[in-house]
Amino acid sequence: MLLPRAGGRTPPPLAALAQVLRLEQGRRTGLLFPLQKLERYLAPGTDTARFRLFQPGLPALQRAEAFFKSGRDHPIDYVSSAVRMAHAPLLALPEVCFIGRSNVGKSSLIRALFSLSPEVEVRVSKTPGHTKKMNFFKVGKHFTLVDMPGYGYRAPQDFVEMVEAYLQERHNLKRTFMLVDGVVGLQETDHIAVEMLEEFGIPYVIVLTKIDRASRGLLLKNVLEIQEYVKEKTQGCFPQLFLVSSLEFSGVHLLRCFVAHVTGNLPMVEAS
Repeated sequence: MLLPRAGGRTPPPLAALAQVLRLEQGRRTGLLFPLQKLERYLAPGTDTARFRLFQPGLPALQRAEAFFKSGRDHPIDYVSSAVRMAHAPLLALPEVCFIGRSNVGKSSLIRALFSLSPEVEVRVSKTPGHTKKMNFFKVGKHFTLVDMPGYGYRAPQDFVEMVEAYLQERHNLKRTFMLVDGVVGLQETDHIAVEMLEEFGIPYVIVLTKIDRASRGLLLKNVLEIQEYVKEKTQGCFPQLFLVSSLEFSGVHLLRCFVAHVTGNLPMVEAS
């Protein structure tokens, strides 16, 4: 769960794009485009189109970063929490939500996305299922981000009712970000979540978390299996996966850019 906090901490060094650009080229590319980094290990002849569908250039990454920096004219505010749609705030801004299994690293990723706004605290619990409500955050005048409860282990009893109602009734929802553990890949509960999103016709994207914990071989195996699953079994899923490490900030800058893009704040994204 995210909560506003007075004062604040110093952002981690690699949270800022300017710091990443000081790294040597190989490491910089790996942090900004971790999926692209895996391409060199693919078998010859492998189709890599799904590795590069969204590959913005530096200007777009820089513009996207500005949306995640709070300021006097651009506050990032916690709005409210809700356990049912009747309690959800009525917001007209474009909205994105983050869902995933309990302990998939959802709160850690949201903390990484907002790390350049240190007055916004993200509480990350070691206990799975810590988030029990839908938590709404307003990002200036540009979009709203919703932190959803985790499904699976220790999910709230009314999880299905809460989340299904949100997905079906939230007309300003532009994209659902479905988080999957990059170490273990798609689990049965993830398949159920995909079926729900497909049934409701909700546009979504799959984000693989904790990639720093997976060996290169295991990560590549999971990526290829999920890409094939997306290609054969889904219609509403964006074909490119997003890989992130909240610890090392791999993929975080790219994900910020995609959030800004799907909410209409970066309608034109130049390729790198």
